[in-house]
Amino acid sequence: MRQLPLWLMACSASLLLAAPGEAQVSSADVKDLTLVVARDLPCVWPVGMTPLAVVPTRTIGLSPYHRDLLVIDEHTGTQWDAPAHFVPPPDSGLPGAGPNGLITGEKVPVWQFCGEACVIDVTAHCDDAPAGSSFLIGPEFVKDWEAKHRPLRFGDVVLFRSDYTDRYYRAFPAGERFVSDALAKKSPGWPAPKPETMAYLADKGVLTLGLDGASMGPLPDLAVATHQAGGKRGMIWTECATNLGSLPTTGAFYAMLAAKHAGGSGGEVRCVAITEPKLAAKLIDSARGKRVVDLSVTLQEDLPITWPGYGPGEEASRYVSKTLNAFSTTRGPYFAMTHLLDSFAGTHVVLPGYSLPRPGFDDQQYAAPIRELLKKYASQFGPRGTSALTTDQAPLEQMMGTAHVIDVRSLVGTTKEADWPASPRITLDLIRKHEARGRPIQRGEVVIFSSGYTDDHFQPLPDAPTLDRLFAAPLAGKAEGWPAPTPEVIAYLADKGVRCIGTDGPTLGGVDRENALFVNWLAASRGIFAVEFLTNVADLRDKDAFFLFAPIKIEGTRGGYGRAIALY
Repeated sequence: MRQLPLWLMACSASLLLAAPGEAQVSSADVKDLTLVVARDLPCVWPVGMTPLAVVPTRTIGLSPYHRDLLVIDEHTGTQWDAPAHFVPPPDSGLPGAGPNGLITGEKVPVWQFCGEACVIDVTAHCDDAPAGSSFLIGPEFVKDWEAKHRPLRFGDVVLFRSDYTDRYYRAFPAGERFVSDALAKKSPGWPAPKPETMAYLADKGVLTLGLDGASMGPLPDLAVATHQAGGKRGMIWTECATNLGSLPTTGAFYAMLAAKHAGGSGGEVRCVAITEPKLAAKLIDSARGKRVVDLSVTLQEDLPITWPGYGPGEEASRYVSKTLNAFSTTRGPYFAMTHLLDSFAGTHVVLPGYSLPRPGFDDQQYAAPIRELLKKYASQFGPRGTSALTTDQAPLEQMMGTAHVIDVRSLVGTTKEADWPASPRITLDLIRKHEARGRPIQRGEVVIFSSGYTDDHFQPLPDAPTLDRLFAAPLAGKAEGWPAPTPEVIAYLADKGVRCIGTDGPTLGGVDRENALFVNWLAASRGIFAVEFLTNVADLRDKDAFFLFAPIKIEGTRGGYGRAIALY
């Protein structure tokens, strides 16, 4: 696997991180179980799928921000399967059809994406099969594990560890060994379960699985049978996980933070585990009790999930969802989709590199209006920082922690129409009054602004020329914008030791260009990550909740889309 630079190697000295406090899990106790996605790695199935593409559409200079256009198949890198991936719809007349063929990705309940990791070690059999075949994991392996440890039950996430990805996920040409050579019968495939194993686990109440092989389906001829055996029982699973050897046999909290594609067969996912015993036990109990809140909007073509810009020429890439294969007799007995989208579509994290240039950037490369704003910013807040941090390097623990929800609903409706475009301002005075009511902000907490804005206005796009109420109307001065903090609030939170801020508005900075830019520059320069476009935050207001977000692990991007959840 690639050796990734540390955070302090990726950012300039001006971006200093405070040590995490009790509200935040430590880096040693967060395990990233996700493969990095890059063009020179075997991240895409080599037959019938869409190659990955990352295309910059905005670069820092003429623009103050960096954006990327992504072309990505659902089953790229570490991925997950919904039942609809291999179970045909009930009215299709196809073999294996059933009602679970209607369970696409966004319909899977969020509690099913997490639970207690139960690691079944099959590393001794990683290459224990003829070329072109997989070692078959039968029910006896599960029964032996249960005899040594404990009976499996609802809320467990069974992970088959073979170390296959750790050994063979390499840059090309060595990467041919990962899938292509196995398909060509030049090498053994990955260990994978028999259909009978899926049935046994489902009977035990297990609904979530994972493995560090390329597919849950074994080679050469049981892939469909194993997928359907699990899918028809409502099971979901991770494929292409990695680093499973970093987990204890039991006791770790496991989460699949999956991209929320509407109508999808599953999709890209960031898999993480928390191994600190007390916190893991608390989160596992929440998962077993289904006390999990989905904080992410759905990615769908007719929903306003993409930044429309302040004017012509500033629109981010639109979200395009395309069926790649629908149980085709010529292409294969499975359903899958591919997508074209802006890297910040839907619920996403903004890393410092979104607005900060890399070290060595000459500020004269900025367009003249941006240089003037930079002078004003520097006079008020000091030098703007730089950053080389990319999504694949971002520390996951910084996007996790105790959720500290600040209710800002009282600000809605407080702007004057004559002042539009404008967002209500979340001021330092409001933050201090909130703390004075008995809830001081603690180091390491994830502070989340709760206005109800996305819940109220996230609706299907209207027919043109009507402007959507969520994004376009506020930006055009036809409606009030979403509440946004001032730069002074960002500085105050940074001084408090907050390193992640969330909002249920589409962006942290609001509709005012200058405020948005200053908020982004200041947050980035102080090392703060922003998780934007949350929803359902009201469900956390009176709860002791733990927040998690992780972006899809795409090499070289500056943040991006992913999944936010909270457990209480």
